[in-house]
Amino acid sequence: MIRVTCAVIRNDEEQVLVVQRGENTDHPLKWEFPGGKIESGESEEECILREVREELSMDIVICSRLDNVAYDYGKKKIILIPFVCDTLDELPVLNEHAAFRWVGCHELTDIDFSEADIPVAENYAGKFGTSASPITEIPVNEGREVSDEEFRAMIVTTMGAKHAEWIANSAVENPVIFRKLLDLSYSEDRKLAFHSSWILSKTCDKYPELINPFLPGIVERLNRITNESAQRSFLRILSMGPIDILSDKHHGLLADHCFSALRAGFSAIAVKAYSMEILYRLALIYPELAYELSATLAMIEDDASAGIKARGRMILKKLNGNEPGNGKK
Repeated sequence: MIRVTCAVIRNDEEQVLVVQRGENTDHPLKWEFPGGKIESGESEEECILREVREELSMDIVICSRLDNVAYDYGKKKIILIPFVCDTLDELPVLNEHAAFRWVGCHELTDIDFSEADIPVAENYAGKFGTSASPITEIPVNEGREVSDEEFRAMIVTTMGAKHAEWIANSAVENPVIFRKLLDLSYSEDRKLAFHSSWILSKTCDKYPELINPFLPGIVERLNRITNESAQRSFLRILSMGPIDILSDKHHGLLADHCFSALRAGFSAIAVKAYSMEILYRLALIYPELAYELSATLAMIEDDASAGIKARGRMILKKLNGNEPGNGKK
């Protein structure tokens, strides 16, 4: 039996990601949950994190597991090991698949899945289709100060968006927690920085005003953040935050960083998408940036993925005046 992992990946709207196999594969044009074979010496959890990163350039947080599925395809027999995961990345890079879709839980039974993925979809829909998964509280504040070591362990073991939201609420009640989240987001430990910045982004979604005093420092450190997972979280925060409160100097630093990210062939799709939105908002403040942004979007058109092309066309449409914006006061 071949041991294979797969990920049922949810976004903030509780939609699930499904991907379509290519025409020249074992199961042409069938849909599936992303994943792949477990390599020698690799744990099941390590495998699914690696496979999703390689196939889709996405970062995920493992939340729970579903029942394993044994299936005999005739030419091969597999044990499919499904994980339920959360992500902030809504635009995967399709390195192996032909297409992707975000679908509601109620739509899963209508998807033309590969045979082994059908029980996974049914199992997920049965468990999560009617109500949200229960949250196990994390002891962020029990009348004593949580040590740095405890806090790090808590962040790394965070189990999905519900737990992230619980910590976000705690960060509002305790500013020390918010500051710790920010500091750990700069960590050289890739997993710690990803989880911390992911929770920080969730916190800013709910309580955007908390990040305002720290925006200049974030902009100044962007070029030194080598962890792309953390960088995309910071760019996401900036793309939705009040960047008009930044100084001209910080606007310049931010514009330079985002233009560099757009022109770099190796930047992740989410980094490029958030950079486009930031530059569009800066162009509303500094209209002279509009020409450079338009030229840059035209330059990357030929090499960009379908998701980036669509995002770029949307930005160009807004730049051309189809959507009003406000300049710098």
